[in-house]
Amino acid sequence: MSAVTHSASRFLLLLQLASPALPVGGFSYSEALESAVDQGWVKDESSAKAWLIDHLHLIQARSEMPLVHEAIKAWRSFDQERLKALSEWALQTRETSEIKLQTEQMGRSLLIWLKNQDIVSIEKIDFCSELSPTWPMVFALCVSEGETPPQEGLMTFAFSWAENMVQAAMKSIPLGQKSGQSILSALSQEIPNAIQTAMNTSDPERQSFAPHLAILSALHETQYSRLFRS
Repeated sequence: MSAVTHSASRFLLLLQLASPALPVGGFSYSEALESAVDQGWVKDESSAKAWLIDHLHLIQARSEMPLVHEAIKAWRSFDQERLKALSEWALQTRETSEIKLQTEQMGRSLLIWLKNQDIVSIEKIDFCSELSPTWPMVFALCVSEGETPPQEGLMTFAFSWAENMVQAAMKSIPLGQKSGQSILSALSQEIPNAIQTAMNTSDPERQSFAPHLAILSALHETQYSRLFRS
């Protein structure tokens, strides 16, 4: 395989992982955004943009993305003890049943997809299956093979999240496509800083403390009318 072909294949894999068409069910979750809409906290383009930018910096950049960054390094060295510790942290920091359901369901679905691809070794896939696979851990496995720089893997992870959340905002508020693209553009401008934060976050600094989000997620579990699973 030529260098150009190899680079193109790597880039196309990242596009595939960021695509809403990836069969993992991300479109069915709003990560408590629907609850925030129900409570009147998010009601238009401006409030949705502010909500999602805060979510990116306060949760994704301090919790999920640092976890993915560390997991990429652990998968590359196949440090099994480190991978077990990161997997346990991922499960222990889910604050509601809905959030736990999301990371487990999307993780399992991505692992099923990965088994049908020629990307990583069977040994790593089998080990990942034994970990009770979660979304960030399996995603890290997908981008850990080859020469993909960690920041590109994180950018793919962040953009995938942003795309799904914008779609959730458009459906739940609701908003038109122009507003959706405006929010996605604003998130895209914030993602590089979020990636830098994530890559500079040490284990003791990594945290998922977001009480308002946890409360909204818990309220969503008994919300009268729902479009999304979280």
